[in-house]
Amino acid sequence: MWKPRLGDRFAIPDRDLDEEVFVLSNMTVQVHDRPEGQIIGFNGTTEWALDDVEIDETVWLPREDQLRELLGGTFRELRRDPAGYRVRVELLGDTLTFPATAAAPSAEEAYATALLHLLAAAGATPATPPPRGAAITAPPPGSP
Repeated sequence: MWKPRLGDRFAIPDRDLDEEVFVLSNMTVQVHDRPEGQIIGFNGTTEWALDDVEIDETVWLPREDQLRELLGGTFRELRRDPAGYRVRVELLGDTLTFPATAAAPSAEEAYATALLHLLAAAGATPATPPPRGAAITAPPPGSP
């Protein structure tokens, strides 16, 4: 489960905000602990009729550093070549490179592809990567 921190990015699907990326900050978007659970509050937002949203209605959009942290001790290398980015990990003595075919257009996408493979190997999620530009919903660092 995502444990929101300052600077985390997220999206709110199915509210006509699919293309918007929000960032948690001390100024306008904050996490509030309520007896019924955490909510994300939008303080002083007159642009939208949106006061708050429950965490489970959002999709976490991890940053490059968060994805790298989630790879943990398996991470070996991020490499950029003329075609894009690739991540090398070591899993159970095998060295694997992601993406395996065409290079990813961003470091985040290469990290995400490797992380999805590791989660699938652990039985946590399917190994099929999401469509390009889709959100990655892996557990954040430090979550159980």
